[in-house]
Amino acid sequence: MSLGLLTLYAHNVWAEPATDVSGCRTLANDAERLRCYDASKAAEEQLPGTPASPEPDSALEQRIKEERDLGHRMFAMLPHRPNYFLHTYSRTPNTAPYVITDPTMTLDNQELKYQLSLRVPLWNNLFGKNGDLWVAYTQQSYWQAYNWSQSAPFRETNYEPELGLSFDTDFRLLGLKHRVFAVGLAHQSNGRSEPLSRSWNRVWANFSLERGNFALTLKPWYRIPESAVTDDNPDIESYAGRGELRAVYKIGKQVISCQLHNSLRSRDNRSGYQLDWSFPLIKQLKGLVQYYNGYGENLIDYNVRTYRIGIGVLIADWL
Repeated sequence: MSLGLLTLYAHNVWAEPATDVSGCRTLANDAERLRCYDASKAAEEQLPGTPASPEPDSALEQRIKEERDLGHRMFAMLPHRPNYFLHTYSRTPNTAPYVITDPTMTLDNQELKYQLSLRVPLWNNLFGKNGDLWVAYTQQSYWQAYNWSQSAPFRETNYEPELGLSFDTDFRLLGLKHRVFAVGLAHQSNGRSEPLSRSWNRVWANFSLERGNFALTLKPWYRIPESAVTDDNPDIESYAGRGELRAVYKIGKQVISCQLHNSLRSRDNRSGYQLDWSFPLIKQLKGLVQYYNGYGENLIDYNVRTYRIGIGVLIADWL
């Protein structure tokens, strides 16, 4: 009888390790205790109906959820595009538009550039559980802060109000997940009188795709025609382009992005691209290095090639 009990005890210890973690803690032998823990983990993984660990949200999905949480608050203001403040250097400042009214105008190579961009939700879930209507405003300014001989003027400021309608999507395209589709109407102008006045109106569509920490956005637009008498910049599409492609990749807390717009012409093709690298500084403040090369950086310089590099701080990023 004693021999049988001993045999049964040995069989339970060596052949069928305990699968209860609390039981594993009572084992004195290190090898037996480790074997018990391994068996417990294996048993948990093999249990039928055990839910698998959910996949982590992509960088774009996290941004969408954060904005949606804020958007449910009364009078919420969300970041629309990146908000930043930069010290910049431009190789060849464009003085041509200004000497028409002031032949003595000179421009510094160094100036401050900043962008303020906000969005306000107007109506969420417009169509059942989908469709968000919103209004946005973006202001981008170029300030000759060191040009004391000219009284440190704001050389150019572009104002861009928008009305948009966004829809959540969920389908695969080219190995990426199409996450958001949006359409909207935008007006952009510099608020100046002739001969410095520049403006245009556009209808645009936005296709946002993502995979992990990578996001890709395609934004074609159509310029609403204007009368030849009132059109300040009839050829702006040939320089500022007919659409924009943006690629963004998040590495930890750093973000690298590239924006490209192109005129989509077989002859006299013109384009402009912007590279951004943001990195953490303190709390919610990030550092930003930005490089621009090409046409269409702003309205007053839309038909002049710009080479600009800047460094500064960023408050709100793409991801």
